[in-house]
Amino acid sequence: MRSLPPRHLTPSDPTPTRKEFAISSERCLETYLQEINEVPLLTPEQERELGAKIRKGDMEARERMIRANLRLVVSVAKMYTDRGLSLPDLIAEGNVGLLKAAEKFDPAAGCRFSTYGTWWIKQSIRRALTNTVKAVRVPSYMTEIISKWRSVSQELGYRLGRLPNVEEVAEELGVPKKNWPLLKRTIQISGMGAHISLDVLSTHQETVEDPDGETPEEEMMTLDLLRRLSELLDTMDDREATILRLRYGLDDDCDPMTLRAIGEIVGLTRERVRQIEREALRKLYDVMSGDKPNNGQGETDCA
Repeated sequence: MRSLPPRHLTPSDPTPTRKEFAISSERCLETYLQEINEVPLLTPEQERELGAKIRKGDMEARERMIRANLRLVVSVAKMYTDRGLSLPDLIAEGNVGLLKAAEKFDPAAGCRFSTYGTWWIKQSIRRALTNTVKAVRVPSYMTEIISKWRSVSQELGYRLGRLPNVEEVAEELGVPKKNWPLLKRTIQISGMGAHISLDVLSTHQETVEDPDGETPEEEMMTLDLLRRLSELLDTMDDREATILRLRYGLDDDCDPMTLRAIGEIVGLTRERVRQIEREALRKLYDVMSGDKPNNGQGETDCA
């Protein structure tokens, strides 16, 4: 399958680039999906056998593990559509995460590869989306519009009795039609969208009058803080950042997890996860306190 790295790669070769994983423009996405659906899934025993071989440097075992889980990448990638990258691009980024998962998977940890691989796939896709957001320059006036977006969409939805679309909210905000494409793009990559729940419509008065509720400005400050924290985590050791993200539910679709659950994903004991969490929090505190920057070099040794 041409979407995978060539068979002649050796353990000393560099990690395949995203370009090598990209779905060729000569092959439509439908054909790609048909091909990967023909690859049989692995049993738990096959996963353990392949995992053990991969840890010994068996490249054919690595390729077989990757091929058998390409459908998993597609499933995860579909969760991140309309956020700034096309589905083929999301799949390509997810495949990079799948490769990392195959290389780091420890069958002795006792969890299925799909559980372990899903996190690596999500991380790779999220990082690509973050880079996409950073690459898009948003004018200052557009930032002000975004800060008003949620409250205006709620008010408009209440008046209409249904969910407003992007164009309706844009018109309500007085955005010129020539700027709608940029606004749509900004809304997509910010993950806000024009949608609000029907519960918001039915409880509009309570929401408006709630003195304890966050104002749009406070919400934007919270989003900015989380964005800065995410940027700091990107500079840290991958495993430390992973544990903090999972432990405190720092990703959009991730609730806080127990030490034991995290251990099953990263292949470590509960106590080892606790130790890494403590050390990662110390490093994060040092960076945020301005004591010294963290260069993110190296990984914490496994116990």
